[in-house]
Amino acid sequence: TSAPSFWIGPALVFLFALKLDLLPVSERGTLAHLMLPSFTLALGLSAVLIQITRASMLEVLREDYVTTARAKGVPLYRVYFRHALVNAATPVVSVLALQAGAVLTGTVIVESIFDWPGIGTLLFQSIQRRDFPVVQGCVLVVAIITMVVQLVADLVLMAIDPRSRPA
Repeated sequence: TSAPSFWIGPALVFLFALKLDLLPVSERGTLAHLMLPSFTLALGLSAVLIQITRASMLEVLREDYVTTARAKGVPLYRVYFRHALVNAATPVVSVLALQAGAVLTGTVIVESIFDWPGIGTLLFQSIQRRDFPVVQGCVLVVAIITMVVQLVADLVLMAIDPRSRPA
């Protein structure tokens, strides 16, 4: 499981904004203002993605075609990037697409911590005010984003693994 945003966000604010005075917390305008919210969303999910990538690579590196390529004298970087990583990418892309939903749900917390107005904050405020048309609109937007991400993931999977193409 990944670390929750409500813990990562304040920890990053404490370290990088208060202690080290490197990054701003709640203003908007430059790329530096996006760093803490972005890292808050990505940090917890990246641990899961790294574990999946490592497990998939270890499994693929045991395959016969990798052993054959190494025995033929193919440079190690080419074995890893041309043979192993391409074949190990299938579960990684699938998990990455599933994590898009977790990113969307984590935005409510991150928008609150960093005082960013966004769809998460709008959804939360609309629920509190019982403004159901806005709630439905927010849910529709999130659903469309999720469907587009899943479609892109399916297209990427078909591109890297010809066996997943429909007959």
